[in-house]
Amino acid sequence: MSDRFARPLILFAAFAGSLVVGLTAVMWLLGGLASKPPAASIGSGSFKLIDQTGQTVTEKNMVGRPTIVFFGYTHCPDVCPTSLFEMSEVLRAMGPDAGRINAYFVTVDPERDTQETMKSYLSSFDPHLKGLTGDPAAIQKALSVFRVYAKKVPLKDGDYSMDHTALIYLMDRNGHFVSPFDLKRSAEAAAADLKRYL
Repeated sequence: MSDRFARPLILFAAFAGSLVVGLTAVMWLLGGLASKPPAASIGSGSFKLIDQTGQTVTEKNMVGRPTIVFFGYTHCPDVCPTSLFEMSEVLRAMGPDAGRINAYFVTVDPERDTQETMKSYLSSFDPHLKGLTGDPAAIQKALSVFRVYAKKVPLKDGDYSMDHTALIYLMDRNGHFVSPFDLKRSAEAAAADLKRYL
């Protein structure tokens, strides 16, 4: 084969290969591969937790207004406080509309994250953020509903950390999963995007 024909074929093969990798990554993220649940099933199911004030929160609270949900834990050293700060900045940028959405921080560590612990921890963030906890069975149910991975990782000093899914879940007014919500942009841009779902 001459160089004149080989070069376009090589370029086409490289493009096709990168396209397959990209599509596979997107399908994995949204749960579209055969071994994963479909994206439509994320957030579909019942759960019952309590917020930092003791109020019950179920899947029914997610109907009628858009919702952003983040799963983490209060002993998290970096990802969780950063994500909650970014969520707080988006809520601030929304102005009065912040009261028209749900913003939930759901613990993956019910052993340490009691109602009082969540209340104290969230006092450093936007007041619209609700911290949800419950007994281990209730938390496991919520993790299953949202297809969240969480695993306890023992540390040398006898303490432990938690490996967990670190996505922000965006749910529409009907309580259906839309997509992961991107916080890696200006708070104003993220707020404008979120307002489209009001």
